[in-house]
Amino acid sequence: MTHHATATAADGAAIHYRILGAPDAPRRFALVHSLAMTGDFWAEVAASLPADCAVLAPDCRGHGASDKPAGPYTVEQFAGDLAAVLDHAGWDRAVIGGASMGGCVALAFAAGHRDRVQGLGLFDTTAWYGETAPADWEGRGQKGATEGLASLIPFQQTRWFGDAWREDNPEKVQAAIDVFLANDPAAYLETCRMLGRCDQRAHLAGFDMKVRIAVGSEDYATPVAMAEALRDAIPGATLTVLDGKRHLTPLEVPERIAALLLELHG
Repeated sequence: MTHHATATAADGAAIHYRILGAPDAPRRFALVHSLAMTGDFWAEVAASLPADCAVLAPDCRGHGASDKPAGPYTVEQFAGDLAAVLDHAGWDRAVIGGASMGGCVALAFAAGHRDRVQGLGLFDTTAWYGETAPADWEGRGQKGATEGLASLIPFQQTRWFGDAWREDNPEKVQAAIDVFLANDPAAYLETCRMLGRCDQRAHLAGFDMKVRIAVGSEDYATPVAMAEALRDAIPGATLTVLDGKRHLTPLEVPERIAALLLELHG
């Protein structure tokens, strides 16, 4: 069962979201997708959860069916959009999770809306992409904006998925490519710039919620060292390294991500 709705953000932007499962389910998860994906990213994770769970999954601003206003964007703004979606759905609290870009948003949400976070799941992500991040992300965004998003596909698909998984799951790989290519290049550029500026490190030591971190052992977008830095900075956080997986583990091993999310409801 999937329910679709649209919330209004603080600046008036329309933020589309879906709830996978019963909206009044007792165990609730609000999950934020990776860059250039949509809330459908979480469908297989949701399907791996028990029947008493529901997943709320927005299309972040600039993505999917949500509005794509002019930038600049910030992860704090995306976190505010998530709060507006939760309000619209009538959810006071939930386990908050995110993959890659979504993890950056989840960190910002946990920093700004701590009382609404039942637990925090951080997958294939980081609090800070490093000293060269602004230039690196600007270059990627500009390439997509000037040469077309299709010019990034060879780079993206080997970054997203392990070689064997790509060979065994061509339809799922193509589905991710199709979602990526449907993005608005200007919104993609602004989101890349947002990630280049993202730095949530100052908040981590103050987190007091349960935190689960996971990363693929072959992830070279947000490598294991970045996940280890998160684990070391957040009190009580645990890290799971998923052997042989790359950057989009919720697509490669949704059942493993679902199991980690369930630990956050304990």
